This record gives sequence, C-alpha cells and structure tokens, in this order.
Amino acid sequence: MEKLKAFYNKYLKNYIVLLFVTAVVLNLIIETLARHSLISSIAFMIQSPLVFLCNVLMIWAVISLALLFRRRVFAMCMLSLIWLTLGIVNGVILSNRMTPFTVYDLKSLEDGLSIVSNYFSVTTLVLAIAGVLALVLAIIFLYRKAPKLKNKVNYKKAIAAIAIIAIGTFGAFQLAIRTGVLDTFFGNLAYGYRDNGVPYCFLVTWMDKGVSKPSGYSENQIKSIFEDGELGDDNIYTPGEDDNTDVKSKPNILFLQLESFIDPTLVEGLEYSKDPIPNYRQLMKEYSSGYLTVPAVGAGTANVEFEVMTGISVKFFGPGEYPYKEILRKTTCETTPNDLKTLGYSSHAIHNHRGVFYGRNKVFSNMGFDTFTSLEYMNNVMKTPKNWAKDSILTEQIMDALESTDGSDYIYTISVQGHGKYPTEQVIEDPAVTVTKAESEEQKWTYEYYANQVYEMDLFVKELTDTLANYDEDVILVMYGDHLPALDMTEDMMKNGSLYQTQYIIWNNFGMEKEDQDLYAYNLTSEVLDRLGISVGMINKYQQSHKDDNDYLSGLESLAYDMLYGKQYIYGGKNPYKATNLKMGVKDIKIDEIVKIGENYYIKGQNFTEYSKVSLDGEILSTVYLGPTILALKEEVDPEDVSKMKISQVEKNKEILSTTE
Repeated sequence: MEKLKAFYNKYLKNYIVLLFVTAVVLNLIIETLARHSLISSIAFMIQSPLVFLCNVLMIWAVISLALLFRRRVFAMCMLSLIWLTLGIVNGVILSNRMTPFTVYDLKSLEDGLSIVSNYFSVTTLVLAIAGVLALVLAIIFLYRKAPKLKNKVNYKKAIAAIAIIAIGTFGAFQLAIRTGVLDTFFGNLAYGYRDNGVPYCFLVTWMDKGVSKPSGYSENQIKSIFEDGELGDDNIYTPGEDDNTDVKSKPNILFLQLESFIDPTLVEGLEYSKDPIPNYRQLMKEYSSGYLTVPAVGAGTANVEFEVMTGISVKFFGPGEYPYKEILRKTTCETTPNDLKTLGYSSHAIHNHRGVFYGRNKVFSNMGFDTFTSLEYMNNVMKTPKNWAKDSILTEQIMDALESTDGSDYIYTISVQGHGKYPTEQVIEDPAVTVTKAESEEQKWTYEYYANQVYEMDLFVKELTDTLANYDEDVILVMYGDHLPALDMTEDMMKNGSLYQTQYIIWNNFGMEKEDQDLYAYNLTSEVLDRLGISVGMINKYQQSHKDDNDYLSGLESLAYDMLYGKQYIYGGKNPYKATNLKMGVKDIKIDEIVKIGENYYIKGQNFTEYSKVSLDGEILSTVYLGPTILALKEEVDPEDVSKMKISQVEKNKEILSTTE
C-alpha cells in the first residue's frame, strides 16, 4: 500500500501524467470492446505501438481539457465517458453487424432506435435503461464527492499545456499519415478500424465526407473524359437529346435486392439437411449469373441500392458515408429511373419495411421514382420470429406495380426477411432445413435460423419467377443479395474467399442468351441495359463505353464529383433533373362513405392497411383497422367536421407518409 501511495505521489499526482495514463487505459478498453478480446487488444498495442500511441494521443488531447476545471477528476471522468461511450456503442454494434460504428450512425439514430426491439430482448433493454439511470446517479455522486483544487486554476498554464498536447498530437498524426503508419483510405471499413484503431477511424468518418475534388478540376477536364462526339458536338450531356431513344424492345425491368441473401453452403464447416436455396441455384444454371461485388458486409443495404441505381461507387465517398443520409437529401441525381424516363418508363420502388428508413420516402423523390410502396401500404404481412416482414408479400406488390401502368415499368424492390439479428438459441421448432454439422451449439442455431429464412426467400423467388413467366409482357428480373449476413464471418470461412461477393441472376421471360460473368454493383445496371440495347444516361454511357479504360475509375469519380458536388460542367452547368411528386403506394387510398352507427363513425373505402389512420386538420385520431375497406373511429368528432376527415398512412414512429386529398 505504501508503495502504491508513493507511486501515486510521484507520478499520478501530476494531472498531465494521470491524464496520459487514463488515455492509455481508455484506448485499451475501447479496442477490447471492438475486438471482443483483451488479449487481442494487448496484441494490437504490442504489434502496432505507433498506431496505438496515436490513438492514445487523440484521447489524451480531448481529456486534457479537464485541466481547465477545479474539479479535475470529475471533468476527467466526464470527458473519459465520451470515449467510453464510443467504445461501448461500437462494441454493441459489432456484436450485431460486421460494420463498425461511424459518425453516420448518429444520423441514423432514429432508424436504429426503431428496430432496436428486433435485436435486443425486453430484459436486455430494461437492464440497459437501469444501467443508464445508475450511471446518472454515479455522476451525481462523483460530482459531490470528487476532490477539487484548493487554489484557483492557473488558466495560462492549463491552456499552454492543452495547446502543447494538441499541437504535439496534430504533428504526430501528420507524421504518421505521411509515413504510412496510419491509413487515410479504407477499402474495408472493418479492417480499417482493426488496423488503425477505433478513435482515429471514427474521426476520419467525421472529417472525410463527400467525393473529393479532382486534381485540376475544370470544364475542359470533365469534358475530356468522354471522347469527341460521344455527347454531341458540345460534349455536354443533355437528357433525351444525347440518348438513343429509338429502342425496339422496352421490356419491364425489375431489380430484386434480397436482404442478406447468400448461398449458406459457401460457408466452410457447415452442413445442412437439404439445399437451402434449390430454386435460386437452378436459376443460376439456366440464366446469366455470377458473383456480384458489393460495397457492404453485414449492413449497408442503402449503399448497395445507391451503387446499382446510380452507377457510382460509394468508395468515392467518405468511409462509412451514406449518400442517402447526406447529398441525396439535398439534391437530385442522375439515376436509372431518371435515365429510363427518356424512353417512357414509369418507375416504382418497393420495400417491405418502414418507408422512412434511410429517408427513402424523401430520397426516392430526388432519385426520380414515381411511386414508393413501403410496408405501410401492404396488407396481410407475415413476420419472421425476429419481427421482420417476410418476402412472400412482395410478389403481389410487384404485380400491382406492373399493372398500375399501361407502358413499360422499372421496378426496384428491396426485401427484408433475411435481416439479422440471428438468434443463438433454437427459435424455429420445426425447421424446413436443419444444420447437421457446426462448430458449436450457438453456431448451429444461428445458421439454422438464417438458412430457414433464406429457404423461404428462395421459395418467394420461385413464386415470383413462376408468376412473371406467365405474364403477358416481356420482363427482365435482376436478383442478388445486398451483402453477407452479420454472422461474424471471415474471409477464410468463405469458399469463394471474399466477404464482399454475393450472387446475381438475370432472369427473363423472353429468351435472352445466357452470359455469365462477375460484376460490381455499380456496373450491374449498365451491363443489363447494354444487353437490352439501351444506352441512355450519362453515367450509363460512360460505364458501357469506358469500363475497360485504364483510367475508368478516376473518370467515374470525377464525373461523380462534378454531378453531385461540383459545377456540373457535364450538364452545361445546370442540373437537368427535378424531384418527382413521389406517390406513396401504387393503389389509391380512398374514402367512399362515412357512416354513423350508434355513437361511432365508420369509414368505408379502399386499400386501407393497419397503418391507415383517420386524420382531421392534420391531427391523427384514434382509429381501429377493421379491414382493407373499413376503419372505425374511436373518438368523438363534431358532426360538422366529419366531411373534412381524411385518411393518413402513419408509420410506427408517428410520421405521416401520405394523406388522402
């Protein structure tokens, strides 16, 4: 005890030293939570001491602000709590998905909270709330009991010390980046966090946003990306004018993005009682197929959508960035829906999950969609044991979209059934597919649950293709998994050696020739349109004509910058795309009659769902869903106001998606 006291008096009584030691401990805790192993954290410190030190310096620089307060211990604890929160949140997220915590997750906080019950039990949530309350009480106790300086703070010395630490940290980071100790580009975000440390990587996701301005950016540089004459004499792309609209065949073009869908037999060390995806596997043999490299693993559905619909790689953006959460909230963008409008196509988005998730109910307007059918516009939705909508509902929704117009349709469907979190105990009592070989009991139940969701998704694929095979219009259906499931997979577990490859199929009902090849998500659409003889849209033209160029990716990145952040030289200086008046749902929700029986009003109409609510002057009234043609009002209303009542579709977090006219 005396030795510990002497050590404290000699070293730790100096607050600057104490803060540095605290920073070291904090970084160890943060990395332990990220790696789920103290041994791995210590190994990281020993094997990459300079990287570890840089992260410690960053933490030290922040908590050194405690020197400005008399209650330095309390201030140190509060500032340390910021870093601990980062570590805890990142650790929890990594236990449920394969992508680490980024600053963009803060912008998705509402979305995350809306599905938290799908990941955690009620008991866990109650314990978490109790933990937060206990923490608040601990903070109050610490504030009252923690020691404070007897004398006033010497602000000149404190500020000088903080400045020295900050300048030293900045200099160390500049040196580490220039010498390659720290990376500035993360091809794989998870590996980036692993190799460069959580604090530094989180900071990079905060500071590095958007597409970087190309070196030498100018009108001539952008116009020189295309060869003379490709975009007319002016080398400026004008929708319609610079497109070949004389297309003989205009089949309906459908994309089906399957949530977390992969072939479970590609994972080493597991065996199943029968093939989990027999129909998908047979379709891969009969139709054009191959591996699709996607930009996400374990999460990131919206970024796969973005790549497929725009032809732009999300790797051009900041690490972990979601264009749906950033630039596409502010501006319109060239997309497949906008491109196909020049050929007279109508465009529809379908998703059997919340319409506001990733802000799709707003973003899809900027992307050129005419309609968006989300979960709130669907009836008779079956749910998985983890409360995700099953995909079987989507066949009906796709057919409704096809039949909603007389002309050709572009339909982008996003499924959700395969979504995690995947249980580690038995949940399905009588599974269609059982795991017959696994490394542990937990792995058995986890993969058995996942395999059965995939099995049902495979049945949905068969139902959809069988239905479309008998449809009296030409249809091309492109199917693929959006990313690998969040099942703690590593590359050496995958038989194809990659965490970023799913499998795609280009199905059709009019006899297209089978042509197999591996593709990237951002050139999938251009390949499909090329096979159909369709060359519309500036990005699509570039993809089709320049994908084999040596400077293909740098040219694509320059076009992405010019289009989204620059002066739009490629369009003659003006964005040619306008936001659509996005209609939610393809079916009109109508009130036919309002009747009063006893003391209650009943609303008769068409296409009501469980999310249909009676509204009056923008206020949502207490409503009971009785069926797709009738609602009951459970509130008293002035008889003079009855004629003003409307029907609003209200999602689970009370946001109004649409209201009848």
